Amino acid sequence: MQLRADWNYPTSVRFGSGRISELAEAVKAAGVTRPLFVTDPNLARLPMVADALALLRAGGISAELFSDIRPNPVETNIAAGVAAFRAGGHDGVIAFGGGSALDAGKLIAFMTAQDRPVWDFEDVGDRWTRANIEGIAPVIAVPTTAGTGSEVGRAAVVTNEATHTKKIIFHPRMMPKIAICDPALTLGMPPAITAGTGMDALAHCLEAYCGAYYHPLADGIATEGVRLVKENLAQAVKNGSDIEARAHMMAAAAMGATAFQKGLGAIHALSHPVGALYDTHHGMTNAVFMPYVLMFNRPAIEDRIKRLAAYIGLRPTFRAFLDWVLALRAEIGVPHTLAGLKVDAGRIDRIIAMAVEDPTAGGNPRPFDKRPARTMFKRALEGRL
Repeated sequence: MQLRADWNYPTSVRFGSGRISELAEAVKAAGVTRPLFVTDPNLARLPMVADALALLRAGGISAELFSDIRPNPVETNIAAGVAAFRAGGHDGVIAFGGGSALDAGKLIAFMTAQDRPVWDFEDVGDRWTRANIEGIAPVIAVPTTAGTGSEVGRAAVVTNEATHTKKIIFHPRMMPKIAICDPALTLGMPPAITAGTGMDALAHCLEAYCGAYYHPLADGIATEGVRLVKENLAQAVKNGSDIEARAHMMAAAAMGATAFQKGLGAIHALSHPVGALYDTHHGMTNAVFMPYVLMFNRPAIEDRIKRLAAYIGLRPTFRAFLDWVLALRAEIGVPHTLAGLKVDAGRIDRIIAMAVEDPTAGGNPRPFDKRPARTMFKRALEGRL
């Protein structure tokens, strides 16, 4: 099978090994002449960024590098990026990197047109309608990890340093104009990052599939995304140079983000405050919470999980699916408890309060309030399923 295609759902996606060579042409196709190249400081020092900038120059595109981004981006990072965008007279953004760089790039492009604080556009109700749409800069997204799927998403996550809370900012115009998904860019990812980002993709697919809302298109995409993770994540962790496994995982990441337009759930609602307070890796935190949330949601999702298990080649039982999740976590080095992420019970009350208010909580298939949130958090601490 040739792992190369052009997709237009939900946006224009150029998928395949070596397609980073099309970066300059994609920038021009998006109507951009002077992009701000947004990435994180670690990537900025690597040859792949220098190579991408060289491709732009060879294509007649002048770009300025901006890399003042934390692993969990904060509002000051976005403000600094907006200032750089305006000072440089830029007319678009190339968001290059993992989820943090992609989210930051999308937020910078969005906030260049706004005169209100970024928090005014949190994904609550119809707050997105407050935005000025004139002047929102186009984004060309280039993921270098296979996890968040932010390259095909209409939202971004940013941490409010004052309250230590992660906020989801949403607007339809935040969707990148073009995404270049080149699995060759992920070949350098170390095993731990491959594992964490891959489990993030699985969490997106799984929570979207289990969500309470009716969205059969998302369900179909999520189901196939889970299958791709099952057949390729462990191999990608074991052999980082396996370009086929890397390609399938990059597709699964984009599928997860496409599917979770339907919604997410308690995995993310618990993971967001833990990440904000302990600065843990988002995908790895999702991975730790996953089996505990599955067990809580079992009464509402068992029939769906049976169908999913059958589709991905397991016995059609909830237990078979749960056992697969547990085995996968063990195989790729996911801690069984929050202690493995250096998370303790010291801030449990704050975490629970934040979790039930998280925008993703409403998509959980069972009612999610403080009591079950506390129970799941404690079980994730103690390792009790």
